Amino acid sequence: MSIAVLGAGAFGTALAISLAGKGAVTLWARDAQGMGQSRENTARLPGCPLPEGLFVTGDLAEAAKAQTLLAAVPMQKLRGFLRDNAAALDGKTIVACCKGIELNTGLGPVAVIREVLPHATAAILTGPSFAADIARGLPTALTLACADKTTCATLQQSLTTANLRLYRTSDTVGAELGGALKNVVAIACGAAIGAGLGESARAAVMTRGFAEMQRLAAHHHADPVTLAGLSGFGDLTLTCTSTQSRNYRLGLALGRGEPFDSATTVEGAATARAVDALAHDNGLDLPITAAVAGLVENRLDVAKTKLARFPCVRKTAPPMWNT
Repeated sequence: MSIAVLGAGAFGTALAISLAGKGAVTLWARDAQGMGQSRENTARLPGCPLPEGLFVTGDLAEAAKAQTLLAAVPMQKLRGFLRDNAAALDGKTIVACCKGIELNTGLGPVAVIREVLPHATAAILTGPSFAADIARGLPTALTLACADKTTCATLQQSLTTANLRLYRTSDTVGAELGGALKNVVAIACGAAIGAGLGESARAAVMTRGFAEMQRLAAHHHADPVTLAGLSGFGDLTLTCTSTQSRNYRLGLALGRGEPFDSATTVEGAATARAVDALAHDNGLDLPITAAVAGLVENRLDVAKTKLARFPCVRKTAPPMWNT
């Protein structure tokens, strides 16, 4: 099966590097000429050379000739990317490699693919992973979700590499939600640590954040087992505890009252706003999500509110905290 990765950010490049270890792979990049000459993504993934089996191109139509396409573009740009290139992409097997909820629609990446490209087969690759780890050949386990079980099994075989182990599921909704919501919780954890609230507060935010993930998943009829796996609990654990996470680093900056590079893609910021709106419309109690939405919209200031007023760590637990 021929494979192409569409998008040469850190994660897309890392996946292409890993996949090239077992066969030829195409990577579509806007700076194809520069990457082709240097044989490295110096802007997004420095220090990780591109292997010989990795072909870099700036021609999307050429890359889209592959049988399986990994869409490694930011969540909030996914719809526009698919729509602009629909002629080349529709009818293909497209694996979303982004995490988040679309701000304007409340949809996840698989749902967006299905809506924009009705003849494509949609899947998602998600789970606890940092691009640098994958590119350097460190062992990483991910969730591969696709409603078509036969296609999912074929993709699992094709996308498994020497350092990527994939666990498959047909629960695309659960996989989408786990990958999206853990970013929101990571911002909250970073804010707690950045504001000096301590490790105990972080543990509370992680635990109650996971409860919110389960609550939202139940509302969307997702399988709770999916949230307890790599795409939910696993990704939550990694993202909430490492400064390699851009979402966690944004939270740290918010908690400390420091500036953050606006050019850095932080999927959790838009996801918090999208899910907060969804929760409001459907009567869901998601206080941590609401707090993060307030932080990214500059309506809350963790550094000033401290523990007693931090929405995620209340003096008296409301009834929903016991579920």
